[in-house]
Amino acid sequence: MKTATLIVLLAVAPCEFCLAQTPLQQEVLQFERDACKAFLEADVVALERVLTSDFTLTLSNGEVSTRADEINELRSGKVRYDVFENYDMLARIYGDTAVVLGKTRVKGTAEGKPFDRIVQFTDTLIKRDGRWQLAAGHVSRIEK
Repeated sequence: MKTATLIVLLAVAPCEFCLAQTPLQQEVLQFERDACKAFLEADVVALERVLTSDFTLTLSNGEVSTRADEINELRSGKVRYDVFENYDMLARIYGDTAVVLGKTRVKGTAEGKPFDRIVQFTDTLIKRDGRWQLAAGHVSRIEK
């Protein structure tokens, strides 16, 4: 009996991620896709809307980037993205706060040098005045 129960649990547990997301989770994941599009298109106006004024991003090397840093890199052309895509995302909702886990593939150039990498990310979003904003993020580089 114990073996049968264990087999059922092992078979069912991975399906937790297969279940349909709620409409609110889908809304959060769409926000994430829209934020990616803003980075991809270097859309400063959109980034000013989706990033909180005190947004921070902790990078794999421990450096912290701010909203101003992210926007200035795109505005100056210092960083250009050819690919900026989130996938394998999972949203957890806590009232007016959401935590999103996933992976991001970014490809482009930074200061004229090409890059192509995948990172695991954790984003913290808050809902203010009826819309989601990205308050904080953390990325860890994944070796290809």
